[in-house]
Amino acid sequence: MAKFELVVRPSVTKDTKDIPSGDLIRILKRIESLREDPRPPGSIKLSGMEYYRIRHGNYRIIYEIDDTRLIVVVVKVGHRRDVYR
Repeated sequence: MAKFELVVRPSVTKDTKDIPSGDLIRILKRIESLREDPRPPGSIKLSGMEYYRIRHGNYRIIYEIDDTRLIVVVVKVGHRRDVYR
């Protein structure tokens, strides 16, 4: 499988400032793994949108996939109670 280019929106940096450092390191590794497999086991396509989500404990990573250009765009990262608002 071809490697995807990973694009992280600038707003994601702001989203991650309140995440504890231990969780943040694991979340960043999980985001980096999207280059190899943008649809890992446990990823779910969100209904009514072109976004996917993966869970990491109480945190969610929301992203979109452009298969034609091989790009994964990370849209939002946050706690499960806030990320879908």
